[in-house]
Formats: sequence, C-alpha cells, structure tokens
Amino acid sequence: MIPTPLVESRTIGRLRVHAIQAGGQKLDGGAMFGVVPKPLWERRIPADERNRIQLGMRCLLIEHDVGLVLIDTGAGNKENEKFYDIYGIENAGSPTQLEDGIRAAGFEPSDVSLVINSHLHFDHAGGNTTRAADGSIQRSFTNARYVMQRGEYEYATHTNERTAASYFAHNFVPLVEAGLVDFIEGDREIVTGIRGIPTPGHTPYHQGLLIESDGEKAFYIADLAPTTAHLPLAWIMGYDVEPLVTLETKRRILKRAVDERWLVVFEHDASTPWSRLAHDGKSYALSGTG
Repeated sequence: MIPTPLVESRTIGRLRVHAIQAGGQKLDGGAMFGVVPKPLWERRIPADERNRIQLGMRCLLIEHDVGLVLIDTGAGNKENEKFYDIYGIENAGSPTQLEDGIRAAGFEPSDVSLVINSHLHFDHAGGNTTRAADGSIQRSFTNARYVMQRGEYEYATHTNERTAASYFAHNFVPLVEAGLVDFIEGDREIVTGIRGIPTPGHTPYHQGLLIESDGEKAFYIADLAPTTAHLPLAWIMGYDVEPLVTLETKRRILKRAVDERWLVVFEHDASTPWSRLAHDGKSYALSGTG
C-alpha cells in the first residue's frame, strides 16, 4: 500500500478541499509511459518485478455551498481478486478506502451531494456504485447526483476491442437508468466555482475540473498528466486513444496552469497530491505547493 496520508487538506480561496488517497494501483510502466524508453521513465518511478509502477487513485472532496462535491471515485469494490491482482489494486475499506477517507476528513459518504467523473475508466468511476451484500449494484453515495460528459458516456457504452477493457457498465449505466446522472457537454460550469474543461486525448471526452474561489485556482488534471513524471509534453500514456491530441491538450493546459498559477492536482501520483508548475523555456516542472 502507498505510504502516504489518507487525506491531505488545504483551502482554495473560500473552499476547503481534501485530497483523498482512494487506494493504490500498479500498472505496467511501459503502458504508462508509451514511447518513452524504460531507462528514462524508471529513473522517476521504479518498476517492480512484474514491470509495474506504483500509482495512487486520488479523489478530491470539496466543501461547497451545494454540499460536498466529490471528483472521481477510485476503483470501487465490484471486481474479482484476479482483476485486483492484475492491476495491483489495494483499496480495502468500509467498503473501500475512499469511504474511509471521506470519514477521515470529518464526513460520511451520505454527505456527498454531487459526484463528478473526469471520465469513466474503471479506476476513476469504479466507486460510483457498490456491490451490496445481496450482489445487487447500488449507488455508493445515497444522496448524490452524478455529473459526466455526455460524449464520454456514449463512448463508454459503445466500446471496441481497444477500449472495452477500461469501461465496465455497472459503474455508470445503473445510475443513468435510475435517472441520477446530469450530462454536460463541453466546457461548462457545473456548480459555482467548479468548471468542467474538455481535455481530450486519453479519451475523446476526457475532462479536467477547474476549481476557482476568491481568485485562487486549482485544476484536477486526471489522466492528462496522471503523475508528476508525466509533465514532459511527449511523456504520454500508451493507454491514450489519441496520443497526438493529448500532446496538444497538454501544451495548451500546462501553459495555462503556469500563466494562471493553478494548483495542479495529480490523481495517480503515489506521493505528490498537488503542486504549482513552472516552465524554464524548455520543459514543465513542479514549482511548489503554495
């Protein structure tokens, strides 16, 4: 398991935010870095004997006027042991580490009013729903509505041989069938101070979430740059379905992050929850958490 705090908290303007480590995950290092040679990426994140690198599954809980807003939900509890072994998922809790983290932040899962998905891959939306003791699939957050990009839902429900392994219908289809999902399209303010910004490439309808309050800004970058090691523009995951689109999205978003002094929240980094960025004329790097 990742030896990092379960919850790390700070303020963005008037908003109190909590980075919750919803579990550990290990994915193939070559897949995580695409065309980047192993001697280069392994300097930043060492691989285990199965060539997997340690990752986190960091969700963001925001204390907001509309209630608690949760961005992404980790891997959930619905898959079998073979699946958890292949992907190195360690998120046991009550029922998962995400819910334990919400409690550690001082709340109950039932306090969550709104869940926003960056996209619908199993390690980002798996915790949307839970498997009850009788085997039925239920929503994890009993008083919440869910927000996702309409295009992402359509993409997730019309998979092919390349994409099917990442999308599991029981993470999102039951919510739509129950009328619990509010779809958005493109760049859209979801609630005051939280905006969905299209960041395509990893998936065609992937989005980041921009949080703004009293002139301060934070950006939940999700899988556009899953770890701090992915800040170089060309360091792009092999999982991305449109890597050249990712490249241009990164070019645009990282420049804006520097220009507007965003605090960037890293979803999959095992140790760094957030940082501001700097650009030295050649490349992007961390510049501090202040």
